Amino acid sequence: MIKIISLVIAILALNMNVYSLGDEKAQINWISIEDAEKLVKQNPKKIFVDVYTDWCGWCKRMDANTFSHSYIIDYINKNFYAVKLNAEQEESITFRGVEYVNENSGQRRSSHNFAKALLQGRMSYPSVAFFDEELNLITAIPGYRDPKAFEPLLVFFHEDVFVDQPNLDEFISNFEGNIK
Repeated sequence: MIKIISLVIAILALNMNVYSLGDEKAQINWISIEDAEKLVKQNPKKIFVDVYTDWCGWCKRMDANTFSHSYIIDYINKNFYAVKLNAEQEESITFRGVEYVNENSGQRRSSHNFAKALLQGRMSYPSVAFFDEELNLITAIPGYRDPKAFEPLLVFFHEDVFVDQPNLDEFISNFEGNIK
């Protein structure tokens, strides 16, 4: 009898896990910049960084609209290590052997030095930054973009278009993507 009850409980638990897996929506696999640095050394890929703040309405909109779009999720997860960086976080960051801190931690709208380095002091949220496979910053781009406008950015940097055709605006104007 105990074996039958145990078997029924195991089957119910398995079914609950299967159903909960079906309910989960795909998400971007966000990691820390430190973890991305380690992973790049094992398996080279470009790094994509979303620079946001907790108070930024456009950042929340980008999360809700752009970073929840299935095509964007799949493209980022497949082609980049994705980092979500709170530009006002209190925790220190060590990247490429340099420790970055938030010198005014606890103060209102105090930017972290790593965010300042990525955005070259032009603190605008949301912003996205791209690193190459050798951990060199390619560029940072400010502003909200919906999924259709975001797709060409991902392609431009992932496919190294910027190497031979550095004009992003021209690339975007001729881009025919998968998002309609």
